[in-house]
Amino acid sequence: MGKSYYVYILASKRNGTLYIGVTNDLSRRVWEHKAGLVVGFTKKYNVKLLVYYEEFYDIKEAITREKRFKEWNRSWKLRVIEEMNPHWRDLYEDFV
Repeated sequence: MGKSYYVYILASKRNGTLYIGVTNDLSRRVWEHKAGLVVGFTKKYNVKLLVYYEEFYDIKEAITREKRFKEWNRSWKLRVIEEMNPHWRDLYEDFV
């Protein structure tokens, strides 16, 4: 297996503001969001809960998936989160 890439969704709270991103180090990137080191949308709207992620081994596939997610309507995004994480638990706790 090679390097992993992740598409992830952060939320401000259950059914709250969502942010979709891609990274090669999910633990580090989510920590940066939580610590307020990422200036912009997530800091402005307090989006810090890791509620969904997918792992890929090809960066192109990960970026394609991220772009597709961003095109989806909100109800589809909420459904995919609920399928993986019905209680909207902060999945970051699984990495620390």
